[in-house]
Order: sequence, then C-alpha cells, then structure tokens
Amino acid sequence: MIGGPRAPGRDERLTNLPPYGAKYLRYRACVSPEELPPDPFANDPDDPAKVFDATSDDHGEPMSDDERSELLADLADLGIYQELLEPRGVRGIVVDCVDCEEPHFHEWHLLRASLEQLLGDGKMRPHEPAFAPNPMDYVSWDYCRGFADGIGANENAR
Repeated sequence: MIGGPRAPGRDERLTNLPPYGAKYLRYRACVSPEELPPDPFANDPDDPAKVFDATSDDHGEPMSDDERSELLADLADLGIYQELLEPRGVRGIVVDCVDCEEPHFHEWHLLRASLEQLLGDGKMRPHEPAFAPNPMDYVSWDYCRGFADGIGANENAR
C-alpha cells in the first residue's frame, strides 16, 4: 500500500494516495473559500470557464406540453429498449450528430440522465463523449423501436 500501513481511524479516501496526496486533501478540507488564492480569470472577458457559466443560467424557451409529453414517451421507450436489449449485450444508443457529423454513443444510464435533465432544466448540458466505444455495442433509436415492435408482434401472434 502506498503511504505505509493504515493508521487506525484514518479516512478511507486517503489510504491509497501517496503521502503528498493525503496532505493535499487534508489541506483542502481545512481551508475556507475566503483563504484560497484569487481567481486568476476574475473579470477576464476571455475566461475559458465562461462557457460553463453561460450554459448554467440560460434556460431558453419553455418546453411546450407536446414536447414534454414526447420526452416522457421517449423516457418510457428508453426503459423498454434497455430492458430488451441490455441483456443481449447492447450498451446503449448511437445518435448521428448533425452539428459535428460524428456518431455520439450514449450508454443507457447516461442517455436517461440527459433526457431527465432536459425534462427538468429544459436543456441538456455538455458531457464527455464515450471513451473508445465499440460501435458494435450500440444501436440506433430506430433499431430499438423496430426490435421492440418485432418482439411485441411476435408475442401478439402467439
């Protein structure tokens, strides 16, 4: 174990850190925000974090009742698709982005969280793309719909 044997009562999150890491975490826990150094980008019009501030307050136009009901239907469908396809090894849904013309891979739980955020906040915040996804593990929304319809038709035929 890095940092020597575990001391009695030592905080669990500090046990696997090198000694300088544990010292840093203890320091951060003891320093109030007023004691921290000033923000080097304060009042800077080119502040790189300004993008995040702009997305946090802008809610855009409120969602219409039709959009809200469509979103709720999408969330319900997503649950069905996940229930049907996850046991078959499908990790999520791929969406072709019209802005960047690249496929975006969304795992089930991340897509659900994004849709719920859209439902609650009226917009989706940017998120990290999937790391080295295997395209064979993801299917399109249309594939999901067709698969679910096929399963339903098969069960109704019995």
